[in-house]
Amino acid sequence: MRIIDLSVALKAGIASDPPSMLPSIEYSDHKEGAKEFAAMFPGLKPEQLPAGEGPAIEHVTITTHNGTHLDAPWHFASTMDGGKPSWKIDQVPLEWFFSSGVKLDFRTKPDGYVCKADDVKRELDRIGYTLKPLDIVLVNTAAGGVYGQPGFIDKGCGMGREATLSLTKQGVRVTGIDGWSWDAPFSFTRKRFAETGDASLIWEGHKAGREIGYCHMEKLTNLDLLPPFGFKVCCFPVKIEAASAGWTRCVALLDS
Repeated sequence: MRIIDLSVALKAGIASDPPSMLPSIEYSDHKEGAKEFAAMFPGLKPEQLPAGEGPAIEHVTITTHNGTHLDAPWHFASTMDGGKPSWKIDQVPLEWFFSSGVKLDFRTKPDGYVCKADDVKRELDRIGYTLKPLDIVLVNTAAGGVYGQPGFIDKGCGMGREATLSLTKQGVRVTGIDGWSWDAPFSFTRKRFAETGDASLIWEGHKAGREIGYCHMEKLTNLDLLPPFGFKVCCFPVKIEAASAGWTRCVALLDS
């Protein structure tokens, strides 16, 4: 079996989110760790430890939406499935997170394009695949190739309400994308909203979860290394009580 890592590294300062959302990581090395141990064990001198070293640790300040993460229905709205309370990340069935994977290649779509149901159908026809319940659908966009570079959050296409519902109506409950958001970049949506005043254009893919509850991953990587189908996806989220998302070390499993 071959394992392909679909997760980005959590890294401070990398162009991965708006400036107000960027993660912060403070690194403490082994020498600092030795001082920590000396404070915990009265009479201990750091030089008494092997090589004068204690534990290396990191202090991290992040949101549940930094790095490769999996959004719960609660992130999108307070209700799902036509009025039921939305599930938080620790309530979503684990069966959703390990299943057959399907890749939709939308790298040629222009930045800011909002994919529709017909785009999904044409791509599935092109690769010759029929969706089945609990398939995990991954969307490869132009954003994947520029992660960590200036302008990443404005790159790639997004999945609109119509495209999202075309998947969830067929039983798909977990999706993912290599862009900053499942929806089109906000910079394009802001322009459309300014021109039309139509608030339904804002976060329309996310808000489709109000009709059919689902989860999606954001900031995936290496989707270009995957075949269109014939692989498994494993994407269990970190279990955070009552949270809107959880980080995931998402991987694809392929027969070698």
